[in-house]
Amino acid sequence: MTSKVTYLGNLRTENTHLKSGDTYITDAPTDNNGKGEAFSPTDTIATGLANCMLTIMGIKARDLNIDMSGTTAEVTKIMASNPRRISKIKVVLNLPFQADTKHKKILENTAKTCPVLYSLHPEIEKDISFNWVNA
Repeated sequence: MTSKVTYLGNLRTENTHLKSGDTYITDAPTDNNGKGEAFSPTDTIATGLANCMLTIMGIKARDLNIDMSGTTAEVTKIMASNPRRISKIKVVLNLPFQADTKHKKILENTAKTCPVLYSLHPEIEKDISFNWVNA
């Protein structure tokens, strides 16, 4: 088992990672009867895409002796209705380190092989961009 999810009431859950004991809360968003005081379940999916991309890029960067520290991702999730679902996820990766053209291409291609990206429904539009800050 990977995690345990407990419904706390008032459209809130507590999520526990069993191996580490780390927890986080989710709330229903304000546009769906919630308080919006924490990540919504769909926010965690969109954010998980950026987490995954940065993690596997970090593995590849380490192999290339590149320090990716300080890299950020800006995530925008767009919802659709009937049925309510994620229709688009936009991720802007801000990469504040020096890399040659070859290594940039390798890291961008690595990000695009993230398991979460491959796991998302094909009808979800994925808009991924790379902002090489020190390019």
